[in-house]
Amino acid sequence: MKNKLIKVMQRNQLVDMMYVAKDGSITKRRIKIVKMIGDKFQAFCFTKQAKRTFIFDNVLAIAPVAHKEGWVI
Repeated sequence: MKNKLIKVMQRNQLVDMMYVAKDGSITKRRIKIVKMIGDKFQAFCFTKQAKRTFIFDNVLAIAPVAHKEGWVI
């Protein structure tokens, strides 16, 4: 998972992330990774509208955010 998150940061992508919080609850967050520090990373969380620190091992899944706004079909 760490390698995938590194690629996301290098590409400056937004991702939806499933994450296990400290209390054991599972949350879905939309994030943009700012920097990585050891076994953690900092990201701007659009769900909470604030910068947060996450632990790599607590990330369950990530999915890139597809921007479809403005597409003409």
